[in-house]
Amino acid sequence: MSNSFPESKLRIRMSSHDAHYAGDLVDGARILNLFGDVATELTIQYDGDEGLLRAYDKVEFLAPVHSGDFIEVTGKITEVGKTSRKIIFEAYKVIAPNKDDANESACDVLDLPILVAKATGTCVVTLEKQRKRKS
Repeated sequence: MSNSFPESKLRIRMSSHDAHYAGDLVDGARILNLFGDVATELTIQYDGDEGLLRAYDKVEFLAPVHSGDFIEVTGKITEVGKTSRKIIFEAYKVIAPNKDDANESACDVLDLPILVAKATGTCVVTLEKQRKRKS
């Protein structure tokens, strides 16, 4: 089996339904939910099964996310054990509403994406569910 592990990318716009706090601020749990979606895709790619997200080893929220922001979430399996998959996650703000423009629907693609969160975690796919790795 090759040592190259799968990567995944998801881009989604935060809606007013995602805003949890004043100022249309999105809570960090929404970003963790997106990390979980990426983890699911990665284990499907690698094992042919959704697996289970067992734990986050480290989570850092680095910049605020607001409704209207486009967030790009990436993940990569970095290490594989018998049933465990270590994954690194990053979330970047790539598009943001332009609140200074009189046009209320104005948005800007950011020249430099803003890293809003990062994490490492572990997924588990039991041996009997590893359809792609069976000999």
